[in-house]
Amino acid sequence: MSGFVLIVRPQPGLAATLGAAKAMDLNAIGYPLFDIASCVWECPDPAQFDALLIGSANVIRHGGAALETLKDKPVYAVGETTAQVARDAGFTVAVTGTGGLQNVLDRMDAPMRLLRLSGAEHVPLSPPAGVNIHNVITYKTIPLELPEPLRALHDLGLTVMLHSAAAAEQFARESRRLALQRSRITLVVIGPRVAAAVGKGWRAVHVSSAPNDRAMLEMVKNVCI
Repeated sequence: MSGFVLIVRPQPGLAATLGAAKAMDLNAIGYPLFDIASCVWECPDPAQFDALLIGSANVIRHGGAALETLKDKPVYAVGETTAQVARDAGFTVAVTGTGGLQNVLDRMDAPMRLLRLSGAEHVPLSPPAGVNIHNVITYKTIPLELPEPLRALHDLGLTVMLHSAAAAEQFARESRRLALQRSRITLVVIGPRVAAAVGKGWRAVHVSSAPNDRAMLEMVKNVCI
């Protein structure tokens, strides 16, 4: 392939995507655009809820000791990565989604009382009738800067993978700070919400056919060749 692939998600996802990209013979480099930090939060009375709704593995990784009081609640997870991290932490996963939390919600039978554990930046949801959601913030993202030498890469061909709206917004800010020429940068994003967050002026914005790493990497390989 020609050019470079830039992966900007935080760890440990960065290492996983970087390894998968290199296994596909992509010229991949990684710089996290933000870090993840725990928030101080109080766990509501578990008896008020039937299940947990979790849209990111970062909830489990950074949720802290308060999660222990919720171990008996089944988890409705956004995808397999989140589900596996939840299992490894001792939770029972009831449903593993494939296409976003809204799809998980749409498959639920009412009545259902959900405790949604999320980051400060999270996707808005529309619960079906009879499904009630109480949201608690358990972690936040801390923006980071890209290194100055990145400027030279887009002259050689640069494709950027964006896994979240937070990453898209931060990359857009960093592109302005570094005076990058957007018309020379191709973006591969995990979904339409991320495409909307990154703004305009890029060489191309490709939306992944499915909201997962494998689909994104396959698209990167197709657009970079």
